[in-house]
Amino acid sequence: MAKQHVKKNDMVVVIAGRDKGKTGKVLEVHRETGRVVVEGVSVVKRHTKPNQRDRVGGIIDKPAPIDVSNVLLLEVQTGKPTRTRVGVGKDGKKVRISTATGKVLD
Repeated sequence: MAKQHVKKNDMVVVIAGRDKGKTGKVLEVHRETGRVVVEGVSVVKRHTKPNQRDRVGGIIDKPAPIDVSNVLLLEVQTGKPTRTRVGVGKDGKKVRISTATGKVLD
């Protein structure tokens, strides 16, 4: 299991690959494989048959997972991408800290 610097519902920016520069919200984090699913990034087409849940078949767009190393967390205050480090917060719990500004991100 790899360490992750992003969590579900974080805003991230893609820094490598065909979707470089796009931003989106993290929908899923796959810790075992080191991949994340980001809204609107790495969208692939899937041909589906009609079934009980989806009465109409057809071609649907679905976001595919990308490697976690290809995304950087966006700072909410500045809107810029930043690397993170782990530190101890005021309450003694682990928190993510921006390496650029030194502010607590959690």
